[in-house]
Amino acid sequence: MNPFEILQRTPKTNCGECGHATCLAFAAAVARAGEEVTLCPYINLQGLELESPAGKKDMEELADQVSEEQDLALVKYLQSKISSFDFGAIAESLGAGWTAAQPDFLVFRYLGREVHLGKSGLLMDNDAVVDPRDQILLYNYIHSGGGRKPEGNWLGMESLPNSISKVKTLATYCEDKIAKNFVGKSFNTLMEIGQQLDGAPGPKDLSATSSIAFVIPVLPMVPQFLLFWDEEPDDGFDAKAKVLFDNHVLDFLDIESLLFSAERLAERIVYLLERQ
Repeated sequence: MNPFEILQRTPKTNCGECGHATCLAFAAAVARAGEEVTLCPYINLQGLELESPAGKKDMEELADQVSEEQDLALVKYLQSKISSFDFGAIAESLGAGWTAAQPDFLVFRYLGREVHLGKSGLLMDNDAVVDPRDQILLYNYIHSGGGRKPEGNWLGMESLPNSISKVKTLATYCEDKIAKNFVGKSFNTLMEIGQQLDGAPGPKDLSATSSIAFVIPVLPMVPQFLLFWDEEPDDGFDAKAKVLFDNHVLDFLDIESLLFSAERLAERIVYLLERQ
C-alpha cells in the first residue's frame, strides 16, 4: 500500500500524536521505512496491507518531490510578503544588523552561523542555503517584523497556545535525540558544543539539578533553554533533555516554525558532535 492510500486511512488532522508533523509524513514513513502503523491511534486498520519495496520507493520519491515543490513555492510567497518591508526599521527588533549601504539585507546569527538575508535570496556562512525548510524558517522570522524582547520567562512546549499535539514531536525529533547523543559525554565536550552554538550558561535557579544547561540563541530573538540530565544507571534513570522557550517566542515564529527550529537545534548538535 502506498503513502497516499495509507493517508486516506488517517484522520488527516495533522494532530502529531504519531510523532510526525503531518499525516502525510506519517504515511510516507510507514510505506517507506516500515514505521509502525499503529503509532497513529486513529488509523483504520481494516484490510491494511503494505506494498512491495519497489512501490514504496516510487511513492516516497513522489511524496518528497511534492513536498519540495510546496516548500519552494512557500519560499517564493514569503519573499514576496517581505519585499516591501523597511529592513532598517525592523532590524533592531529582530536582533539583526543593517546598513544603509545594503538596505535590502539583514545580517544575523542562526545556530552559530552567520546569515545574510536579502529580499530574494540568502546565504549562510557565505554558502547558499540549499534546504528550503531553512529558508522558510528564516523568512518567517523576518516576516514577523519583530516583537517583544525575550524576558527569560521559560515555558515548555506544552505551555504554549495550541501546542499540545506538538509535544511528542518535539520529544521525538529534538529532546530525545539530544539526550541520546549527549549521554556519557564529558562536561568539557558539552561546554564546547554550547559555545559553538553561541550558547551561554542557563539561569542557575532552573539548572541546579541538571548535568549541563545552556541558553542557545537559535535566532537572535528566539533563545532556547536546553537542559540535560545524564543517565544514572545505578538509580534507574535514563538520560533526559528538555527544551524551554521564552514566553514571547510566538511573537517571532508560529508553532510549526518553532518546532522546526528546535529540530534543527538537535540536528546541529549531532553534526557538531560528529565532527569532534
